[in-house]
Amino acid sequence: MAKRDYYEVLGVERTAADREIRRAYRRLARKHHPDVNPGDPQAETRFKEITEAYEVLRDPEKRRHYDQFGHQPFASASAEGAESGFGFDVGPFAEFGRRGFGDIGDFLSDIFGGRPEASTGPQRGEDLHYSIDLNFEDAIRGLSPEITLQKHAPCDACQGSGAESGSAPETCRECGGSGRRQVSRGIVSMASACPRCQGSGKVILRPCRSCGGKGLVYRTERLKVKIPPGVDTGSRIRLAGMGEPGKNGGPPGDLYVTTRVQPHSLFERKGDNIHCTIPITITEASLGARVQVPTVEGTATMVIPPGTSSGQVFRLKEKGVPHLKGGGRGDEYVTVKVVVPQNLDERSQQLLREFARLNPMEPRRDLKV
Repeated sequence: MAKRDYYEVLGVERTAADREIRRAYRRLARKHHPDVNPGDPQAETRFKEITEAYEVLRDPEKRRHYDQFGHQPFASASAEGAESGFGFDVGPFAEFGRRGFGDIGDFLSDIFGGRPEASTGPQRGEDLHYSIDLNFEDAIRGLSPEITLQKHAPCDACQGSGAESGSAPETCRECGGSGRRQVSRGIVSMASACPRCQGSGKVILRPCRSCGGKGLVYRTERLKVKIPPGVDTGSRIRLAGMGEPGKNGGPPGDLYVTTRVQPHSLFERKGDNIHCTIPITITEASLGARVQVPTVEGTATMVIPPGTSSGQVFRLKEKGVPHLKGGGRGDEYVTVKVVVPQNLDERSQQLLREFARLNPMEPRRDLKV
């Protein structure tokens, strides 16, 4: 059966950035991981397909070849060495022929071991990313919600070693624990990952039955996250050491929680300032008044001076959003809208006519076409 397009497998565009590809893989891997779907062969097949696509697209060199030639370079690489009839694998040389002379520097780097295939030293764990939706008020005030996160954790049965209880990983005799070996090809000596230990430097003779020798299992964890007051859409909270566990004794990665704030029916946020519009009566606008204005922390009294026009803006100092990077907070800007009474009775109409007679105005006098 023909292989699916790797971009289609991960659900990303061909122009996707490395970060998008990594996020897509993590999302799909969590969903289809065999530990999450025990006994489901379709999930296992899907997980292998996702991993195969990611292993190619995560590597800039492999991705470039895939974009140019499709699946063919990866399907035929092993066959080329077998069919050559020589005592060494001609795969890298054939690959060089496909790349062209413009990439000779990359080719030589591959041949002389300039790109390590594996590392036995401590490696930092991957960072994890989580998005959380907040309502407008919670984003302003801050809160400490619990989130559910799926990530790897050391296996309890083997304490993360990957070896069955009563045994331990042994130093690889093939590479002496270095994880690397030198392969001579005529005048060329090439460093590559040890095929016996896959570059780890250790060999597990009796794999742990709980984790299959990986030393890690997939778990669901509940974490409390402190969201500080004043976050906005796109704000990131870093939880140090809460990402994926490190390898070979390396430190764990971090967890980044990104906030998405829902819009409000009355308030509009602009930076750390809040804007809103409130209605006032003709009497309040004409004679002045003290009115109650809604804020994110309740109500506040605002003075309307006599002769206020519709559309005039007033500032309520420090009634806005708390500053994330320091003390204080923004302001609230209130736009007033004069509301005209509807369905006036005869007496009210007479009073307005009398008012107009006593207070003649020509508001359109200066308008010129």
